[in-house]
Amino acid sequence: MSGRGSYPEGDASTPFDPSVPQPARVYDAWLGGKDHYAADRETAIRVIEVRPQVIAAAWANRRFLGRAVRYLAERRAITQFVDIGAGMPTRENTHQIAQRIDPRSRVVYLDSDPVVMAHARALLTSSPEGSCGHLQADLRDTAYILSHAARTLDFTQPVGVLLLAVLHFVPDTDDPAGIVAALARALAPGSCLAISHLTGDFAPDAVGEAVDVYNKVVPTPVTARTHAEVTGLFAGLPLVAPGVVPVSEWRPDAVVRQVVDLYGGIARTPARRR
Repeated sequence: MSGRGSYPEGDASTPFDPSVPQPARVYDAWLGGKDHYAADRETAIRVIEVRPQVIAAAWANRRFLGRAVRYLAERRAITQFVDIGAGMPTRENTHQIAQRIDPRSRVVYLDSDPVVMAHARALLTSSPEGSCGHLQADLRDTAYILSHAARTLDFTQPVGVLLLAVLHFVPDTDDPAGIVAALARALAPGSCLAISHLTGDFAPDAVGEAVDVYNKVVPTPVTARTHAEVTGLFAGLPLVAPGVVPVSEWRPDAVVRQVVDLYGGIARTPARRR
C-alpha cells in the first residue's frame, strides 16, 4: 500500500486532524520515520498484519526513486525534476540525489497535503547552484501544476517527472492515464516520466485484503492495477528497458531476492517530427 503523497485529498483549508490517518504519514511509518501519529501507526500495523511485504515494498519504492533519479541525471543529462506526491522528507530526497550529480539541478516538490508541504519547505533546501520549489496542488489539476512549476523550471528543456506510488490514489473515474498524458504533452523532447504503482498481480488475495483494510480507515483510497493497466498509464510513450517490471527489478543495484507489490518503469518523450 505504498503511498508517498496524499492524492487527491488535501486542502489548505481542511483542519489538521492527527486522529485521521494520511497516506504520507502511514508510508513514513512503514519506512521507520518519525513524522506520523498514533492513527497512522495503527493503520500501518493493520496492513502489515495482512501483507507483511508492504514494508519491503515501501523500501523498494524508495530505492527505485534513487535509481530513477540517477538514471535521468546521469544517462539522460536531465537537471530539472517535478516530484509529484513527494511525501514526507526523508533521507536521499530527489534534489539531494540530483544535485550530487549536477549541483545546478532544479526540483519542484508537489503534494496535496499541507502538512507534507510544511515539512518540505522547512527541510528540503537546495544547493546554492540549484533550486528547490514547493507546490501544494491536486494531481488532477495539471494546468495549475504546469503553470506554477514553470516558475522554477524551464519546460522548453527536458524535465524528469516522478509519479511514484501516487497514481494508485487516483480512481479510474478520474482518468489517471489522461492525467499522465496531459503532463506528457507539456514536456520537451528528451524528457522522461517515471511511475511506480501498486499491483495485486503477485498475491491477489493478500493485496486485496490489505487494500480493504487500508481503504476502510484512510480517506484517500488506493486502487491496485494490473501490469497491463500500469503500462497503459505511460501515455503511449516509448519505455526505457526493461519496461514495466516490479520496482525491485528495474535496473537493480544488487541481486533481487523478493518480488514486491509495485510495478515501476520510465518512459521518454521522443524527438518531435519536423
